[in-house]
Parts: sequence; structure tokens; C-alpha cells
Amino acid sequence: MKVVAQGTGQALDTARRGDADVAFVHARAQELKFVEEGAGVERKPVMYNDFVLIGPKADPAGIKGSKDIAAALKAIADKQAPFVSRGDRSGTHSAELALWKTAGIDLEKARGPWYREIGQGMGAALNTAGAMGAYVLADRGTWISFKNRGDLDIAVEGDKRLFNQYGVILVNPAKHAHVKAKEGQAFIDWLVSPDGQKAIADYKIDGQQLFFPNATQPGA
Repeated sequence: MKVVAQGTGQALDTARRGDADVAFVHARAQELKFVEEGAGVERKPVMYNDFVLIGPKADPAGIKGSKDIAAALKAIADKQAPFVSRGDRSGTHSAELALWKTAGIDLEKARGPWYREIGQGMGAALNTAGAMGAYVLADRGTWISFKNRGDLDIAVEGDKRLFNQYGVILVNPAKHAHVKAKEGQAFIDWLVSPDGQKAIADYKIDGQQLFFPNATQPGA
């Protein structure tokens, strides 16, 4: 196995070029489009966790403890509290943009100096948020494993709209003859097998489970 860690948009672009055998990502609409256009063979659900809205302990938007992500984002925009966006076409960035829409916020009109896109990954976004005293959307797995928390804490969690599903797709060998279809399918089969699902469930950091297997859940 050789793992290339990229945001979902970049990962699917890499797979479209035939520069990967398997895509393991978390943006369902993009995944289904990838398969529909023939770039991938089949999308299979693997596991889920959730997103959390992280912010400074001073909480300038006054949202800490809320379970309503739309109301929280609206408060951030109304008060123009600092917010860091990955801005990298990742699954997390896609989820963030969808949540702004859910909150009724037109980012093109609302954005200003308070909204900062960095075009980098989750760790860099959290570090930037810490340095700026800003809010940022993160997946819980990265937050649990993130060590440089400084003055940051979870501001909003528990809203069902923060659900974060992961899927896995074999790159279509009919499009790229060099794709290692046999090996890629073997990895996918293991991920969704009882052994693979148990390995996912058993993976913890500081006693906290990062991902929850759901390969057998219809429509996941």
C-alpha cells in the first residue's frame, strides 16, 4: 500500500488521471459523479464520523454549546467573527460550503476580511485558526488527533447535519489499463469485510473512537 493523502477533490482528480488505483474519500455527491462519469467502478460506503465547529475559547460569536450549526454560522457571519476555510475542494471544504448555504448565507456577498481561505489541509487550517483566534470546521478524527490545540475548543457539535460519510471506489481499469484492479479490489473487499470493519471500530486515540464502520448500511 502506498497512501497519498489529499483532499477529496484533489484525490478524485488524481484518480481520474489514473494516478491512483483506489480513492478513499468523503464527499458523497462527488463520489457518485465520479462513478457516473465512468472514472470509478463502484462506490461502497465504509465508515462515518462527524464534523465539529472549532473556535476560540473566548467565543466572539457567542455560539459555544449550540447544537444548531446553521444558527452558529449565521451568528459568525453577522458578527464577522474570524473564520478559516480550507478552501481546497476537500470533502471538509465541500461540507463547509453546503453548511453556509443551509444557514442561508451567500458567501460571495457576505465574505470579507473575516473569512479567510487558505487552500491547505486540515492541520494547517486548525493551526491558522489557533493563531488567528478563528472558527474552523474540522472532522472529529483530525480534531481528536490534533495536538496543537492552544486556545481552541469545540464550539458546536451534535447537529445531524454534521454527519460525515466515507466511501471507497476502485478506479476504472477500462479507462486506465495500468490500474492494479485486483489488488485495489482486494483492499476494498477487506475494508468492507467484518475484519476490516472491526479494525476501523477498534482504532482509537486517547480512548476515543475516530470512525464508525457502516459498510452494511443501505444508502450510506
